[in-house]
Amino acid sequence: MKPLFIFSLPRSGSTLLQRVLAADSRISSAAEPWLLLPFVYALRAHGVKAVYSHQWANFALNDFIGELPNGKQDYLLAIGSAVNELYEKAAKNKDARYFLDKTPRYALIIDEIIDMFPNGKFIFLWRNPLAVLASIVETWAGGKWDLSMCKVDLYLGIGNLIAGYQAHSEQILAIQYESFLQSPGIELARMSEYLELRFDPDVLKQFSQVSFKGKLGDPTGTKNYRTLDTAPLEKWKSIINNPLRKMWCRRYLWSLGEERLKVMGYDLKALLHELDSTGMTLSNVFSDIVSMIKPTSKPELPSNGHF
Repeated sequence: MKPLFIFSLPRSGSTLLQRVLAADSRISSAAEPWLLLPFVYALRAHGVKAVYSHQWANFALNDFIGELPNGKQDYLLAIGSAVNELYEKAAKNKDARYFLDKTPRYALIIDEIIDMFPNGKFIFLWRNPLAVLASIVETWAGGKWDLSMCKVDLYLGIGNLIAGYQAHSEQILAIQYESFLQSPGIELARMSEYLELRFDPDVLKQFSQVSFKGKLGDPTGTKNYRTLDTAPLEKWKSIINNPLRKMWCRRYLWSLGEERLKVMGYDLKALLHELDSTGMTLSNVFSDIVSMIKPTSKPELPSNGHF
């Protein structure tokens, strides 16, 4: 059984794609394992707090890794082998060709995951950044412009996704959420070819029967999206609908920059034009002012290095 990963930001449609792929009996999956993050962050000096002292554990682990013939690569391959055994045990269908791990925070550790699994398959899922922002606000912030819980995703996460795609493009398949909803058969055929599986269009209907037990994932989408349609593509326009939200989004798009958006398949000028063309209201302005003065809500690029 080979590992299969979906790399994306949260609220990018990854649960929908996961359900479609898992409707194929040759692909098994689970909600959101988050399994690999502790193993990779054990290698990093920062980003973890632990009662046992992560700093000292990190010193000791790196000393130990220095004794291995191939250093860090031996560690990563050993972890990959052990995790793949867990994937096989977790698979509902023991004859499946793939186990699909969909964990959005894996955007923080893309390089290490690809090194862990030389025979793995990796699907990058892009979505219009404006739609991602709107979906976060609607789903997790109760309609208020509070993006603090996803700051790491919106800055470091998306930067890592773009850099990871550029570094490993020959091993990766990239899918746009918009294209998947507009032409699901074409995009599914591309994924089937990449995975070396026979194309089965029936999964585009059967995915409605797929759900995952677990505390993480997208229960809202699982409940609401029983068929594939393009309605979600325009939904962001009703959420990014006042002057403050538009200002914030312009700054965010500019912080991403023309070249990085191009890697994702989007055009900066087109996104800015679409943003400026949407309707305008004064709803939520006061609550947005309160949210935007929080330091965690300001659209600033992170410093270089790992989070």
